[in-house]
Amino acid sequence: MCVAVYIASGVGRIHDLFPVLLPLKPALLSTIVAIGLLLLQQRRERRLILLLRAKPTKWLAGLLIWGALSVPFALTGGMAFHYWLDFARAIVMYAVIAGSVRNAQDVKRLVLIYFAVTVVYALVILSRFQLDPDNWRLGRLYYYDANDFATLIATALPLGLYFALAHRRLVLRLAALAGLLVLVVVLIRSGSRGGFLAFLAIVAFILVGFTTVPARARITGLVVILTVLGATASDKYWTQMQTIVTPRSDYNLTDDAGRVKIWKRGIGYMLQRPMFGVGMGNFPTAEGTLSTLARAGERGRGVRWGAAHNTFVQMGAELGIPGLLFFLAFIGSVFALLRRVTRQSARGDPAAADLSRLAQSLMAAIVGFAVGSFFLSLAYADILYTLAALSVALAKIARPATNR
Repeated sequence: MCVAVYIASGVGRIHDLFPVLLPLKPALLSTIVAIGLLLLQQRRERRLILLLRAKPTKWLAGLLIWGALSVPFALTGGMAFHYWLDFARAIVMYAVIAGSVRNAQDVKRLVLIYFAVTVVYALVILSRFQLDPDNWRLGRLYYYDANDFATLIATALPLGLYFALAHRRLVLRLAALAGLLVLVVVLIRSGSRGGFLAFLAIVAFILVGFTTVPARARITGLVVILTVLGATASDKYWTQMQTIVTPRSDYNLTDDAGRVKIWKRGIGYMLQRPMFGVGMGNFPTAEGTLSTLARAGERGRGVRWGAAHNTFVQMGAELGIPGLLFFLAFIGSVFALLRRVTRQSARGDPAAADLSRLAQSLMAAIVGFAVGSFFLSLAYADILYTLAALSVALAKIARPATNR
């Protein structure tokens, strides 16, 4: 229950949606209690030593250590230390989430919480943010902006599809299907091109790589979702999406504050400071002090201290080449771990086959994050580390299940 509250707070931002919960400090309280309970129950499947065998944990520990080593070399040490502490908290909770799981039912419950709180966030957005003809897309929300939330939706969609297609209880399947439709509607209202590309990547993965669900069921589910997409998307939405293939005068390609030039400058920061980068959370500082725009600012031109708008550029610029390699190895190892669960469980009994379906759902979620975060600064966001924790937890309980 404490882990569920943490996911609802860290990923679903439930306390931002309902301010009445703020005095209770659900994120802090659930973190402290969950850590304490896990330390008191170090037996069998909850032994933390089991997590050390997982390659993602090793790469993540390396990334955490490298982040600590980079603090003295950061452009602004205090900011880097603040970001490192928050990152350390995310990694501690990664261990708590993965360590708390005892069986397959625990994993499914936590995956359902991840999906459900995303749907709750989407429902709140639909009820509180009304669009008008002049403002056809969502902007800044409570914690996420529209682009960030579109990526969160992309990671939740395959998890909801797992419950809609594979769960035994009809009520839960219908509720999951309704939740999927809500997420698609909000994805459209976000107007996010990165979210749309993440959605297409997930669709492609489900059609080609989601082998544990019959093709007919996969296609039926996707047809329903695509029908809702086509029926609710406005002409302005499709005009916005067409700029992906026909950018023309897109500011992201031409403007100094556009994504392409920001990425180029970010790669430049990484090459200027290849070992430790500019420091965690210091990309905006680098924009304001190291960039060519900053030198122009010294001559009276204003400079925007902006974000990297690319998780991988952000990681490379802020933690150098070693930090980027740790990060890539971490994501790759999570994906490889899920592939191994899929292969092992597919040869087992029906219960093991269900774990395989869940593993492929988490793989699709990781794909959605990787594509969506290519256009956003989400290097230290709870989204990735929560998905990784659920993946490691699944692998932990799948190993004995396939050996029986």
